[in-house]
Amino acid sequence: MTALATSGSTRRMILAGVSVLLVALGLVALMVVRSSSASPSGASSAARSAPAEDSVDAGFARDMAIHHQQAVEMSFIVRDRTDDEDLRRLAYDIINTQANQRGMMLGWLEIWGLPKSAAGPPMEWMGHTLTPTDDGSLMPGMATDAELAALTAAKGEKAEVLFLRLMTVHHRAGADMAQAAAGTAKTDAIRNLAAGMVRGQQSEIGLMADMLTARGVKP
Repeated sequence: MTALATSGSTRRMILAGVSVLLVALGLVALMVVRSSSASPSGASSAARSAPAEDSVDAGFARDMAIHHQQAVEMSFIVRDRTDDEDLRRLAYDIINTQANQRGMMLGWLEIWGLPKSAAGPPMEWMGHTLTPTDDGSLMPGMATDAELAALTAAKGEKAEVLFLRLMTVHHRAGADMAQAAAGTAKTDAIRNLAAGMVRGQQSEIGLMADMLTARGVKP
């Protein structure tokens, strides 16, 4: 892939992410406005009920937004390196679903008046003490820089197998994070979104296991 093509792909990813965030902000803001219209004290009530900066809700939203961004990145990469329609369809689904969810989480942080970057290490809200490493793996399940480079360099079935393996690990860790948030978050928004993530990612883990088996590779 040429530098120009890579630059174009990066610009498309950035523009897509900005568009999703703007739509999500609009939807979240509309819900707040409707709530405020229905009750004179709606706006102040929403502000008072916003989760704290160090809450599970805020920590999950920040960390999962980062986790999702890498899943979207890997899906864009494999989309351009395979002709398999089923795998391309899976990549499109991950791109659309996780970019949309990421936009929603960043939108909620914006509405809550909370920073989108954590002051401390990732996953403190889960009781973990993680130190980001130099290999690019910020959280459990995330691919390293070397793994992303290998996926970028691969083509055809080699790229397919590497993507399916990396995304399976990514999804398992993401589902664990979502399960924790679904059980401990205080806001309905985060609990419901996290519960949906668990179901969706577990389903895709099963699908990817079948795809690996079809390629003669153990999941």
